Formats: sequence, structure tokens, C-alpha cells
Amino acid sequence: MSTVKIVTDSTADIPKRVREQLGIEMVSLKVMFGEESYLDAVSISNNQFYEKLIASSTLPTTSQPSPVEFLETYQRILQKHPGSPIISLHLSSAVSGTYQSALLGSTLLEEPSDSDITVIDTKSASYGAGMLVVRAAEMAAAGKSKEAILTEIERLKKDKKLFFLVDTLEYLQKGGRIGKAAALFGSILNVKPILTLDDDGEVTAVDKVRGTKKAMQRIMELFKQEFGADPVEMTVAWTHKSEIALELAALAQTHLQIRNIRQTEIGAVIGTHVGPGTAALFINRV
Repeated sequence: MSTVKIVTDSTADIPKRVREQLGIEMVSLKVMFGEESYLDAVSISNNQFYEKLIASSTLPTTSQPSPVEFLETYQRILQKHPGSPIISLHLSSAVSGTYQSALLGSTLLEEPSDSDITVIDTKSASYGAGMLVVRAAEMAAAGKSKEAILTEIERLKKDKKLFFLVDTLEYLQKGGRIGKAAALFGSILNVKPILTLDDDGEVTAVDKVRGTKKAMQRIMELFKQEFGADPVEMTVAWTHKSEIALELAALAQTHLQIRNIRQTEIGAVIGTHVGPGTAALFINRV
């Protein structure tokens, strides 16, 4: 049996060492500051990006990979590993056309009958997608079948939850990822919206709390409602500065039965839309 190969895009925010260790192929999105274009997680580091973002008077723009870029990735894998099934997992189609590009790229192979490519819309972003990719890659490395991996991906999609806090809603509003009314409300009287991605993969506010400390406590209540005393894994993520995220993670350790903890930094493309000072927790049932 040929080993299943795993493909994702750069918005999954999987640390490079993990990608290399598990053999995960990555196709990068792009971030543009005016005429300057960078490959996310390749030609610009997170530190360089956030320094430029904070200094910039205008919001950078982002763009998805082309179908041809995905086609070339699939071709490279199949040339090196003929007959291997490919599972390609991507950023929510509600916020990006990346999934559609990957899907189209998979149809452009000259001999589609000789290929076995499954393209998945994770309905999530950052490590909400990354946790699915990593689990799939771990199972592939253990020799699990494509069918077993797809079954586990579907289970994990239902057994995970993410909440995040942003320093300001300005970036989400400017990028068209959240309505102007919500952005306005978030700027008044230190109200902190607690954000998530809904079942369709769209950014939505689940509650609005005055002050960061109270928002953190409310996030713990929401996680407890979801997971209770079940054992879980947790990934903490942040943009630019980690203090709030690590404080949130420490609080989670006093409320949840956490068996494994990961850390990651949110990269340039997602960072463009949430801004510096974002703190996120991604939790899944073991």
C-alpha cells in the first residue's frame, strides 16, 4: 500500500519543523505591501511581517495560490511517489478561494484516472485547519489508509473548537471578514468580542464582554460547555506578541483536562486579517 501524502496551504500555521518532520507539503498564499509581494511562511518571516504591518499606513493585501501551483505540487508528489493517494486540506472556503484553487488544480492532471486526490475544505483557519493536517500526517506516517484518515478528519472537525480575541476589529473589518457594526461595537467601552469560526467557516462573534480578563473567563466557560471533563489537546496561537495568548493558555490548564499542549505563531496571511495582538486557543477532544 502506498503511503498517503498530505498537502496543505500556508494559512494552517504549522511550524516548519513539524511540516518537515511529518512530510507535509505546503503551497503558500501571498501577502502584498503595495508592489512588494511575499510568499507566506517562505520569503517573509513572521517577525518581519508584523514589523511591516505595524509600520504600514495601509493594510496589505493577500492572494490565494493559482490552480497551476496546486497542480505542480500534486504532479511533483506523484512523480516521486507514483500511485500514492493525496489528501489536500485547506483554509475555509468562506474566507478564501484557496480550496477552490486546490480543487481545480486536482482536475488539471493529464491522467486523472491514475491519481487519487481528495481536496477538503476544513471550514476553519490557522491551526483550526492545522490540527486536521497534522493529525492526517501523523496517521499517514503510521501507515493508515486514506479511508481511515478521512474518517478521523471528519471526527476531528466535529470534536474541535476555537475561540480568539483580537486587539482591534479594525483589520477584520477592513479586510471584509466581519461587518462594520461589529467593528464599531468592538471599539466602544473596552468591549471585547469573543470570536470563532462557525460551522460554515465564517468569522462570527459568540459573545461580547467588557475587558480582556472577563473575556478570558467567558472563553473558559464556553470551552467547559463544549468539552466538560473530557481529555483534550490544546494549541495556543498568537500574532506578534504572545503574552495574552499564553495567559489564556495557562487559564485553560486550570479549567480543562489537557493532555497535550502545542504552540504556534499565526502567520502573515491570517495576521493580515486579524492584526497584531490576537490570541487564540484551538482545542480538540482526544
